[in-house]
Amino acid sequence: MKAITIAQAGGVENLILTTVEKPVLKENEVLVETKAISINPVDFKIRSAEPGLNMMYGEQRPAILGWDISGTVSQIGNKVTNFKVGDNVFGMVNFPGNGAAYAEFVASPEDHLAKMPKNISFEDAAAATLAALTALQVLETRIKKDDRILIHAGSGGVGHFAIQIAKAMGAYVITTSSAKNKELVMGFGADEHIDYTTQKIEEVVSDLDFVFDMFNGDILLKSIGLVKSGGTIMSLPTPDFSDEITTLAKERNVNVTNLLVQSSSDEITTLAKERNVNVTNLLVQSSAKDMHTLSKMLEDGTLTSHVSETFSFEDLNKAHKHLESGRTVGKVIVKL
Repeated sequence: MKAITIAQAGGVENLILTTVEKPVLKENEVLVETKAISINPVDFKIRSAEPGLNMMYGEQRPAILGWDISGTVSQIGNKVTNFKVGDNVFGMVNFPGNGAAYAEFVASPEDHLAKMPKNISFEDAAAATLAALTALQVLETRIKKDDRILIHAGSGGVGHFAIQIAKAMGAYVITTSSAKNKELVMGFGADEHIDYTTQKIEEVVSDLDFVFDMFNGDILLKSIGLVKSGGTIMSLPTPDFSDEITTLAKERNVNVTNLLVQSSSDEITTLAKERNVNVTNLLVQSSAKDMHTLSKMLEDGTLTSHVSETFSFEDLNKAHKHLESGRTVGKVIVKL
């Protein structure tokens, strides 16, 4: 089968289109003939950092990156009960870990996948995996009807799903983006828009119940002052693949999940304690249960994927470059 592999970390030129053997299935796995792949920031962060690549794949080189897929089941393990050959499925495979999604065929545990709704494309399904799962897992147990919440970067991959999921939960949603994306984020259901290029968020927002932060650092620090006492900020983890951190993690036998979650700085921790604001991280996990929830939302129209760029499999390196530019709206998809 065709696959895109990487032998050592670096630029997109290190992603090599080649031919490898199909995966051998375990008894609880299904073999998916891949139709579309979603590319995420974690993909290029792992690709470009040898400590990250080594942490995920060790000496298994060349490695196959990627986690987000949609496609058709072509084979099932002898203990698989939820799928049959011919089913169209989607999901985030083995995250955090070795998903090996940049390939014509992907072996996935059955409990990482859900059946695709019949009313959406393979591209839209692949888009609604890691980013949509992140939004759902952050929001589903933490907000309630009429909560005032702020979602940073509402036009981004995670942000545009988070707006829709929060609105489905009955929250009052405020979001940030540039002015050119205001119409887009309001179309996802946001109640208020803040243009981060011209407005100081601390001057226009206060008394929030919840903040969904994508950035850490100064933006997270500013967000603490916007939240009422007893409120919560969920911040997405920023991978730290410095030699010092990864060496220490190896010495202490710290697993990849812990290393990917960045601890808050002393300043953030102190201010949060002073204001009685709970600041925490969440790293998304593969989950068939949550994929089924997303499938139902996609089917009934509560949730839609915004795919802004689509690339061919042979141009997957261009998809990495586009996402790495930081100018992506919604999701970037690779078609097979």
